[in-house]
Amino acid sequence: MTERIVLAYSGGLDTSVAIGWIAEATGAEVVAVAVDVGQGGESLETIRQRALGCGAVEAYVADARDEFANEYCMPTLRANALYMDAYPLVSAISRPVIVKHLVAAAREFGASTVAHGCTGKGNDQVRFEVGIQTLGPDLKCIAPVRDLALTRDKAIAFAEEKGLPIETTKKNPFSIDQNVWGRAVETGFLEDIWNGPTKDVYDYTDSPEFSPAADEVVISFREGIPVAIDGHAVTPLQAIEELNRRAGAQGVGRIDIVEDRLVGIKSREIYEAPGAMALITAHRELENVTVEREQARFKKTVDQRWTELVYDGQWFSPLKRSLETFIDDTQRYVSGDVRMELHGGRATVTGRRSDVGLYDFNLATYDTGDTFDQSMARGFIEIFGLSSKVASGRDQRAGS
Repeated sequence: MTERIVLAYSGGLDTSVAIGWIAEATGAEVVAVAVDVGQGGESLETIRQRALGCGAVEAYVADARDEFANEYCMPTLRANALYMDAYPLVSAISRPVIVKHLVAAAREFGASTVAHGCTGKGNDQVRFEVGIQTLGPDLKCIAPVRDLALTRDKAIAFAEEKGLPIETTKKNPFSIDQNVWGRAVETGFLEDIWNGPTKDVYDYTDSPEFSPAADEVVISFREGIPVAIDGHAVTPLQAIEELNRRAGAQGVGRIDIVEDRLVGIKSREIYEAPGAMALITAHRELENVTVEREQARFKKTVDQRWTELVYDGQWFSPLKRSLETFIDDTQRYVSGDVRMELHGGRATVTGRRSDVGLYDFNLATYDTGDTFDQSMARGFIEIFGLSSKVASGRDQRAGS
């Protein structure tokens, strides 16, 4: 029986050419697997037909939009995950769900190897291969661009020689990865980090300079998950999609960063994540109302470590699972409403309310009805500062 290789297929130039390139280099049949994580663009049937037209023996399309939103975007939201305080893990969280479907397809179609279109310089090769060896330890991995020397020039020449149906994929100067959580853009003139992004870089967001009138939105959360927008019930996927539209129209969620890659180089990246950034902003503020102070302080450390693990391709690691147990526990009371104003590139919280919040108006007010006993403050300060006072006295005696 001829060996089969499952290829993570996007419909773009590299993975389209990789179908024939892999077949010629290895003699194997190629099964193309496309996973819908809300990337939009061409219909998946168009992408499926292109894969078949490029020589795939099978082309499989998985609709993973709700799965991605529920099981990958929502844990990211609950962790307030922003790598280097800026990047909401757009590509990093899509890789493990794609890996899950690649391994399932390998089982279904009897493949012994999984292939992906990553280069040897990026993070995604690690995310794919660590995920594959975790979920399918018996499977081999190959990367045509990295392992079989498939450069862009060779890809275009191969496509022209074979008459492959990929004319529309050869013109874009950028490398783009997108899903419902956001969009990542790199390469081309952006590699000169002095160059500012031009208008054609953006797609999910309109220019914040010419934004329409301010848009007020109320997001309702239950245990850290958005469940309604402006009083209308939504699924996680619907919440992200609606805020992508509304926050995107206001230019919210544009990110331009020189990022520390896992492989040890710095890379200039442009991201657009209007829905993700609006949701994280709202979620953080609701945590401020509902999560106890020491728990909240420690959660910032846990959130950062969770974010680093996921960025580094360790979605399936034991430590990430353990950290998530803590994060899940902190979300028990993260329920309530956050009102935001979306305008001019900003998502600004203007109101918050929760039936299980820790904000006590009677303790906080300075007006009549104040229940805070201010007479306790002097003794508290004396004890709170005592260790520093004693240490200072020692320093003075020692002549420091």
